[in-house]
Amino acid sequence: MRLVNIRPGRQVRFYLAALPFVLLAVAYFLGSNARLTENPNDKLLPALSSMAQAVKQMAFQADTRTGAYLMLSDTVASLGRLASALAISTVAALVLGIVVGLLPGANALLGPFVSVTSMVPPLALLPILFIVMGLGENSKIALIVIGTVPCIIRDLAMKVQELPREQLIKAQTLGASTWQMALRVVTPQILPRLIDSLRLQLGPAWLFLIAAEAIASDSGLGYRIFLVRRYLAMDIIIPYVIWITLLAFLMDAGLRLLQRKAFPWFASVRAE
Repeated sequence: MRLVNIRPGRQVRFYLAALPFVLLAVAYFLGSNARLTENPNDKLLPALSSMAQAVKQMAFQADTRTGAYLMLSDTVASLGRLASALAISTVAALVLGIVVGLLPGANALLGPFVSVTSMVPPLALLPILFIVMGLGENSKIALIVIGTVPCIIRDLAMKVQELPREQLIKAQTLGASTWQMALRVVTPQILPRLIDSLRLQLGPAWLFLIAAEAIASDSGLGYRIFLVRRYLAMDIIIPYVIWITLLAFLMDAGLRLLQRKAFPWFASVRAE
């Protein structure tokens, strides 16, 4: 039997999915134990107990200076910026993606511009944004929008162009205007694909957020990581990285659940 035809069952899939994480954890604990045995004051690979104590201090004990729970306040600040930016990106990309994909004139006008801007490294624009917009919230949100919206527009435009041409012809035959075709024919089929595009941009969005917070911010997960790095506080940095990864995973799972519940037909079409 060829490997391409072997399909693992649910239990085997669970074990296979868990295996890389188990191996990574074992490698970390072995490396941490070796370094701490050689030097009990080593900070590079802290023990699990040290990280647990750091999480307890950051998440469950109020800061003596501000009275805030730092991990909670950092999470709220970062998620607020990320949610605002992704909301703007989603709305803008949905509108422009349909326009560029549906209208040949708009495609000729905006298609090359969107393609070029999607290739610009957003982090290279960060100093410009800080100069033009200042160091406040707007520049951080703008960076995430600039970094995500062109890619989503390109993806949606291509999806619109992949829709069967017969659907648009039939709609025109029934007297539908361009606006009605966009609203009733294209949009319902594009919405689940928009969720896929948004899921793919979660990773880059988090990257842009952490970079902006690290350079100029007084709150947020990225700010905290780069604040404590000067003390080599890996017992704080590693849990923060794990927490960011968990938040991103939960956001992805939430979008996947939304897609499955709101557009059950899309999963069956994709399975075919």
